[in-house]
Amino acid sequence: MSFILPLLVWWGYKEVQIRFVHPQAVLVLGGSTKRLEREKFTADFAKKHPNIPIWITGGSPPSYTKEVFAKAGVDSRRLYLDYEAVDTVTNFTTLVDDLQAKGIKSVYLITSDFHMRRACVIGEIVLGSRGIEFKAVSVPSTTAPEPIEKAIRDGARAIIWVATGYTGADKVKNQR
Repeated sequence: MSFILPLLVWWGYKEVQIRFVHPQAVLVLGGSTKRLEREKFTADFAKKHPNIPIWITGGSPPSYTKEVFAKAGVDSRRLYLDYEAVDTVTNFTTLVDDLQAKGIKSVYLITSDFHMRRACVIGEIVLGSRGIEFKAVSVPSTTAPEPIEKAIRDGARAIIWVATGYTGADKVKNQR
């Protein structure tokens, strides 16, 4: 029972952060060429937040992504495109140090609704390890949520990365 108070305090702190933190950047877990929904959603979102940079990790080829943002009237100089990631864990681990180096303390985290649980687990661990908060922003879809096992597996991988720098991406490549 003594563990309940710290959990309630942590939960309360996270709720306050969600309400009062003003993100300094957008972090998008990119979709595939067939799924430009995340990029299109983010282009519209970016128009409502015109003064913050947009980091896109993985996803569509640069030409598709740049075209989506250009059509929406978003300045391409706001875009930081990263294609080092091979999966959701590495979406975070390949960029977190760059975000920290730029002094970014808070981001909007954008991904599809079905993918958000796993993204939040990994984000709490990887971004949190560098003192970066996030506000989750879901892209609506008709896809069923991912199995919780993926969130547990990748949460464990994120913890291992924080401790060792190893993502385990080579081990899960065929399990996606």
